[in-house]
Amino acid sequence: MDPAVDGPRQPPARAGSRLCTRCGERKAALKRPKTLEQICRECFYIVFEDEIHQTIVENNLFKPGDRVAIGASGGKDSTVLAYVLSELNHRHKYCLDLFLLSVDEGITGYRDDSLETVKRNEIQYGLPLKIISYKDLYGWTMDDIVKAIGLKNNCTFCGVFRRQALDRGAALLKVDKIVTGHNADDIAETVLLNILRGDIARLSRCTFITTGEDGPIPRCKPFKYTYEKEIVIYPYYAISHIFSCIYSPNAYRGFAREFIKDLERMRPRAILDIIKSGENFRISTTTRMPEQGTCERCGYISSQKLCKACVLLDGLNRGLPKLGVGRTKGVAGGDSDCEQQAKRPERSRSSLQGKHGNIDF
Repeated sequence: MDPAVDGPRQPPARAGSRLCTRCGERKAALKRPKTLEQICRECFYIVFEDEIHQTIVENNLFKPGDRVAIGASGGKDSTVLAYVLSELNHRHKYCLDLFLLSVDEGITGYRDDSLETVKRNEIQYGLPLKIISYKDLYGWTMDDIVKAIGLKNNCTFCGVFRRQALDRGAALLKVDKIVTGHNADDIAETVLLNILRGDIARLSRCTFITTGEDGPIPRCKPFKYTYEKEIVIYPYYAISHIFSCIYSPNAYRGFAREFIKDLERMRPRAILDIIKSGENFRISTTTRMPEQGTCERCGYISSQKLCKACVLLDGLNRGLPKLGVGRTKGVAGGDSDCEQQAKRPERSRSSLQGKHGNIDF
């Protein structure tokens, strides 16, 4: 090759010198984990918010005048959700009355610190805050429960109590809906967990963007198709504390989470693919599903005579903390169900037998 003819050789383009694939004007600042597009910071903010807006509109999550409680834990998902929903509410005139609703589980060094973040959000976003505690509702903190039962099954208690606490707090605020920061990664994990457990009842509804419409207060997930990595990238200003529950490393969900992360590294669309698969599951019309009723003791929705929260609380108060944990007759089990199922002989590849029916492939 003659340099005099072909001109001087140009140096290779440096990493980060590419232009944004969306605007074509500014330099690309990041590669979207969800689509692998190389885009600038400004375009990322725009597309991140626009995708959430489209999810809200296409699924008719709200109607003008709705009172909406944002489940605020002080972590990255709920903090970003509160900010984005507040911004979109003003920008697109959803005409919503927004509130922050936090649950204090009573975990020293975890919830007490994260609640400070929520209190700052109350001031920053100008949203009223309501805090409701396990101690006030149940007479127990999670620290007390862990001392009684140990680390193995504590997430069963926390999950059941937290769900009911959110509903009770929302009832006090007289809201029409609760929104939570569950993201695409969370939903994909839940699909896998319900397949592993053979839990047909939960599998049939775990990908719904709105749940509990037949219960006291519906819940919806504006982040259903939003990747966790993009939620971490999004904040205009750094969130100073990202909290992780000190008891959660023992949760069975952790195995599904690690598996999802491994899949995402090989195929970024794996998370959305799993969600889509969950949406396409169809339960046989001959499968008997549990009937929803109300708890005889507290009046909360339940498919049994007593709701799971009342059974667990009864066990704690009677000095029998394992009552209602695992495969107790007539009561749905917690994480220990999965451990027991894992010890059983391998099932046929053609179907998974659950406690409420079959999934056929």
